[in-house]
Amino acid sequence: MKFRHSLLALAAVATAFGSFSVPATAQNYKAEYKLSLVLGPPTPWGMAGKIWADLVKERTQGRINIKLYPGVSLIQGDQTREFSALRQGVIDLAVGSTINWSPQVKELNLFSLPFLMPDYAAVDALTQGEVGKDLFARLEKAGVLPLAWGENGYREVTNSKRPIKSPEDLKGMKLRVVGSPLFADTFTALGANPTQMSWADAQPALASGAVDGQENPLFMFPVLKLHNMGQKFVTTWGYMADPLVFVVNKEIWESWTPADRDIVRKAALDAGKQEIALARKGLVEADKPLLKDIAGMGVTVTQLSAAERDAFVKATRPVYTKWKAQIGSGLVDKAEKAIAARPK
Repeated sequence: MKFRHSLLALAAVATAFGSFSVPATAQNYKAEYKLSLVLGPPTPWGMAGKIWADLVKERTQGRINIKLYPGVSLIQGDQTREFSALRQGVIDLAVGSTINWSPQVKELNLFSLPFLMPDYAAVDALTQGEVGKDLFARLEKAGVLPLAWGENGYREVTNSKRPIKSPEDLKGMKLRVVGSPLFADTFTALGANPTQMSWADAQPALASGAVDGQENPLFMFPVLKLHNMGQKFVTTWGYMADPLVFVVNKEIWESWTPADRDIVRKAALDAGKQEIALARKGLVEADKPLLKDIAGMGVTVTQLSAAERDAFVKATRPVYTKWKAQIGSGLVDKAEKAIAARPK
């Protein structure tokens, strides 16, 4: 009888405490968490994932092990599917591009507005301010948990034909661009012939001369050896920058203990800061050594003056106005004010 009473007492306690169930514990953790990346190390983008994974493993004492999957290999290399796969749980974590995710979250097109952000201080004013918080809220509403910002850098234009100093220099030039309508609109407004294709298809097209040029962050130039693909001219015009976002699938996030969530968030913030420094290396120094390295490959590097850049700004203003309405005028107005108020 005493034993029966003891069982009943234990049952009452179990009921009071949820039948001995507890919140997420390390015992329930997966052996491996899959982190999706478009680029792997040693690119800054790839290093964002590596630094994050290493910090998390160290700080959780191995409770959370993250494996990198560069080349968006979890979704057969189709980076346009990354955001959806993240929401569905095919991907556990990602360091993703605002460009690639903009079809699902239209507000991310903000960063692709032509010539919105004239310098790195402008980028920081957005990502590290109220605009960044608004975009994180929008991402969370769309089904993922954003933790920190990284950076893929300003996208600069290269080609095999001639130096680009004015919109007229782009007339009729066939350029590979990413699969975004905003990019197509921008280059069409400048008189170019934008062609959307995967990077796998773009490389032989550039090498053969079927495509004249492309646009990408400059750290990619030596990594991809673009000078061997006929890219003999580089113009730094800073027409848009591509922030990266550190995110976690919501169900995965909820499966971790609150203490480990804090660790993962702080690790993402720390990794983001380190990665941004890597992405800007060689470009923020007074002598811009990365540009010197590229010029040393026999490439003509053109840096636009303020007046030359302004000609491109004016030529793309109708595109800016059109997409401002689609992105959300209120958000763009807030971004413009933040940039105007940035420290210079």
